[in-house]
Amino acid sequence: MRGLRVPSFYRKMLKDKIDLLLLDCFDQRTDLFLIDFSISENNEIKIKIDGDNGVKVEDCMFINRAIEGNIDRDEIDFSLEVASCGASSPLISARQYIKHFGRTISVRTSDDNYEGKLISSTDKSIHLVWKERQPKPIGKGKITVEKSIDIDFNQIKEAKVKVKF
Repeated sequence: MRGLRVPSFYRKMLKDKIDLLLLDCFDQRTDLFLIDFSISENNEIKIKIDGDNGVKVEDCMFINRAIEGNIDRDEIDFSLEVASCGASSPLISARQYIKHFGRTISVRTSDDNYEGKLISSTDKSIHLVWKERQPKPIGKGKITVEKSIDIDFNQIKEAKVKVKF
């Protein structure tokens, strides 16, 4: 059956069952949260998670076992992939910003691009601070000024943590 298209009502039943299983997982592990969940027409299940303290292989295994162990393969044939976001993945959830306080992030909005240190976030916005060289108001040369901005989540097109090596 793998590789064959599965009728949408079966996918809906499968999605509803997995939704409940994920809710139970995140009730047990409140440090973990869902970033993305999809089921293809071929029952390829992809789950992307994040955690307040990062995600370990054991965390992915916990989610995988909870789902794999509660779906009968004789009823529904499926493949399952549980993964963490990864360091270069865009920040999607407001909860992800909290664990990155003090780190440099790049933010793209419809109006401009910003790169600065993430100082704080609320349920509606983030606050960035950065230093910029500008011409002196009087005379020649430049001075370094500290700039900051509050950006509403609904203005953010993409935000990524700048990974430094």
